[in-house]
Order: sequence, then C-alpha cells, then structure tokens
Amino acid sequence: MANMAQAIRMALHYGEEHLGVTDIFGEDVGPPLGGVFTCTQGLKTAWNSPLDERGIIGTGIGLALAGQKPVAEVQFCDYIFNTIDLLKIAGNTTWASNGDWCVPLVVMTPVGSGIRGSIYHSHSFDAMMTHIPGWKIVMPSNPLDAYGLLLAAIKDPNPVMYMKPKALLRVRGEELIPGEPTDEKKLREMIDAPIGDRSQWKARWPKLEEYTVEIGKGKICREGSQLTVVGYGRMLPLCTQAAAELASDGIDAEVIDLRSLWPYDWEMISTSIRKTRKVLFVNEDTEVTNFGEHLYRRATEEFFYELDAAPKLLAGAHVPGIGLADSLEMASVPQLANIKEAIRALASEQP
Repeated sequence: MANMAQAIRMALHYGEEHLGVTDIFGEDVGPPLGGVFTCTQGLKTAWNSPLDERGIIGTGIGLALAGQKPVAEVQFCDYIFNTIDLLKIAGNTTWASNGDWCVPLVVMTPVGSGIRGSIYHSHSFDAMMTHIPGWKIVMPSNPLDAYGLLLAAIKDPNPVMYMKPKALLRVRGEELIPGEPTDEKKLREMIDAPIGDRSQWKARWPKLEEYTVEIGKGKICREGSQLTVVGYGRMLPLCTQAAAELASDGIDAEVIDLRSLWPYDWEMISTSIRKTRKVLFVNEDTEVTNFGEHLYRRATEEFFYELDAAPKLLAGAHVPGIGLADSLEMASVPQLANIKEAIRALASEQP
C-alpha cells in the first residue's frame, strides 16, 4: 500500500496528465529533491521557486487568474503566516468580482507536530485558515483520502488549502490507490527517486485511475452508540485507536473523520450527536480560538436540550511553540492516552 507522500505524488501526476495541472512549484519542490517530504518527485511540471512564501502564493494567484491550474507548495505551514493578506485576496476575488474571476489555485502545506520539528516546524494552521473566507480547506488522515481529496481540490474552481499532516506522510494506507500496484517494493521502484545521483532518473508511473473524495463530506470510521468523537488529520488515527481499545471496557464510541474543515459535514456530525447525545472534538491546534471551539459552540446551540453531557474539546496547549524534547512535544498536543482519558471521562458523565 502507498504511504501518504506517495499518494499525493500520484495524485499530482494524475492531475498533470488528465486534469490540466500546469505548474507544481515551491521551495525545493522541483528536481532534484522533489520536496522536503518527497511529495513532488518525478513530476514533469514541478519547478523550484525562490525561498519566498509571499512570492509563491502571489505567483500562484497570478497563474490561476491567467487561466492556468497551479499547485503551489509552502514546504512548512510554519512559514505561511506571512502570506495571510495574499490568502485573503485569493479567497475574496470571486466574491469581489461578482463571479467574474475565479482563482483555481491549490496550496499545499505540511502541518502539525509529530516529526520532532521543534518550535519552527511543528505549527498547526487549521484555525488560522478557517478564519479566511472564500477557501475550501481539507486535511486527509490516510493515503486514499489524500489522493481523492487532492484530485477534488485540483478540479475545484475555488482556491483550496490542502493541509498535509507531517506525521502521517510516511504512514501506509489500508486501501489501494486506484491503479497502484499491490507490491509495495514495485511501487517504490517505480516512483521513489534513488538516493544519490538523480540526474538520469525518471518516474515510471502506474496507470492511475480517477478517484475523488467530495470536499465537505466526512466519513464514519467507527460506528458507536455512547458518544461521538470528531477528529481529522493526525489526530484521527489516534481517535480510532483509542475508541477500539476502549471497546473492551464497554465504551462504544463513534469516530468521525471530518476530512474537510470548510465546508464541513455538519449533517453527519448532527446525525451522530442525535444518536449518541455526547460529543468530543479533537485536534492538535492550540486551544484558544481553536476551530473545534466553533464546532463546540454550534453543537451547544443546536443540541442544548438533547445532549446528555456538555460537548468537550481536546486540543493542543496554548503555548508559543513546541519543544524539541519528546516530553515537551507530547505535553503540547494530544496523545493517545489523553484521547482515551477524554473519551472515558465523557462516557462516564450522567445526564
């Protein structure tokens, strides 16, 4: 099975060949490196930009307005914050032009902790991005969704922020990407660049098929009856694992992968809350003005008289950065034990 980095690479290749992608660019995105996380190796339209995040986003907007279909990458979301004004322009252009001008731009950026990236390579960008109207925002939790969401993003006429959880990029999926070989070694030989001299290397792409995940549609990863757990990105596998391990204690948790932060699948969340009457929102962004707080507020307003317990949010600590030491990183963002504790506590609350 492909890992998430390979799935993203294959989706970009499919986009070049079948969906009109014209430029894939950013710092170290082109040869020989193919991205810090190797997500852009072997792609024919990939090229290296200067080390200038504002230049990357500005160029992407210009290419999109000129009728191209670019995919721009900021190699770590930690360095995308100085582009906020440009992201706002990309988001409001269709609205400001009364629909005359669309910005079909995809911006990819790795997010979150889990790689021991310390203070400058461990930020989350969820909440900040959801404050910028006009964008669609997605974050996959597995390779197949990474492939399907990226194809959906490329096809969308709106600007789409595609956030890649850093800690999941080397995690293999449990489902095949449509068209990928079943032999992992064969896939590596076909599309992973060799170590050392790459000047003569070219990828041998499998015959990939189109597969999209509709932006705005979540997924029930585990059905349950006692409480609802809503997560996305890196936290989702931890939520699923926590729910599975707590099942032996008689705790039956339903787990939803949001997949899209905007638009998000409120219908799925609502249906689950009405069934379980309890809900826990989990993500690793800092807890103050967290995106989960918006979901928390909406759940409280709409289901106040139906809930058996107050909604709960488990999020990252409100600290200026994440330390390099394992103990500091693990104390800064939710871990498996924290999620299990939060689920257990919510399940035990009585109406």
